[in-house]
Amino acid sequence: ALGNEKGHIYSRNTNPTVAAFERKVATLEGTEAATSFSSGMAAISNTLFALLSPGSRVVSVKDCYGGTALMFLEFLPRFGIDVTLCDTGDADAIEAAVAKGCDMLYLETPTNPALTIVDIARLSAAAHAQGATVVCDNTFATPINQHPITLGADVVLHSASKFLGGHADAMGGVICGAQNVQRMLLSLVFVWCGCKEQSTRYSLEIMLGKSFNSSTTFL
Repeated sequence: ALGNEKGHIYSRNTNPTVAAFERKVATLEGTEAATSFSSGMAAISNTLFALLSPGSRVVSVKDCYGGTALMFLEFLPRFGIDVTLCDTGDADAIEAAVAKGCDMLYLETPTNPALTIVDIARLSAAAHAQGATVVCDNTFATPINQHPITLGADVVLHSASKFLGGHADAMGGVICGAQNVQRMLLSLVFVWCGCKEQSTRYSLEIMLGKSFNSSTTFL
């Protein structure tokens, strides 16, 4: 349960099929590692609770995905986490909110479903100046169109049920980032679940390979 043993000890935590999917997504996003989950919201909620604590402050945008907005408006405040939501298209307002001090800047671009775009590089620079972690939901863009890590984000996440899966017949979520972030997430997954199921990950791995190979050839 502590995650100290090497290898695939307990299938709910890690297994070879899941690891193959995670390696592919990490490679596509250009990160050290990735951790997958049973759904996009499992990935999002685990990220928020792994990286935030009572007394933390998070700045985000108003028209993010409905489930994410629910986390910001209903759940995080119950745990003593301060949330500030800014107009998505107002970069100046987001920068001003960040400048007041925050522990996390959570971005989603393009947003779901409004497809609003935010400037990841500009806002990441502002967040890092405050020592904040930048999390970016890259679900709608996918690594084919956007690499948030190269623009300054620290953590990238996906609802793999959407464009990474491609066929709307597999559900999952995945978080990409540095090894130390992944260790924090894994320790939470071990006790909180949101775990990944092998056959679904196998389907996602196959579809991921076919989709991105085709896209690369096309481009």
